Amino acid sequence: MVYLDDDIAGFDLEGALPLLSAQRREQVLSFSHELGRKTSAMAYVLLCRALHEEFGLRELPQFGYGEHGKPYIVGHEDIHFNLSHCREAVVCAVGVRPVGIDVESIREYHDSLVRYTMNAAEVRQIEESAERGVEFIRLWTQKEAVVKLSGRGITDGIKDVLTLNTLPIETHVVRERGYIYSVVSA
Repeated sequence: MVYLDDDIAGFDLEGALPLLSAQRREQVLSFSHELGRKTSAMAYVLLCRALHEEFGLRELPQFGYGEHGKPYIVGHEDIHFNLSHCREAVVCAVGVRPVGIDVESIREYHDSLVRYTMNAAEVRQIEESAERGVEFIRLWTQKEAVVKLSGRGITDGIKDVLTLNTLPIETHVVRERGYIYSVVSA
């Protein structure tokens, strides 16, 4: 299940801080910019809501971290989740199987980044698109979601992530709000 909040400006960070676990509050307050603090807190609040609505959990989740840094919920390793945020939105995916989610701001197309992260077919696809920036971000969120599902993180094989993926990826382009998100589950 996917949870999304794109009202970052309306989020009350000070009001939310007491609702966070001490662990998450420390992480939130470690961000030097308000946007980072807000989106980090919002992601945790979304996760808490998702855990309550989907699994009936009321306790504040404590995170443990896997070999490559992917977080899990201590004491509830059977529940899988993934969080992501950008300047425009925060997303959370939860489920009983591993999940990966990514949200990114729609932004300008940069040829050097495209050629560094995309394979030849994807580069052609982007170059043939009427909206190169949108197409790049669409593919990038898909790659990130797949990588986050596995917990590996971004590796040297980023160009072939989608070619090797066999799982369905759901992607949403929210042009009017300026972001794209993709989610994949095992």
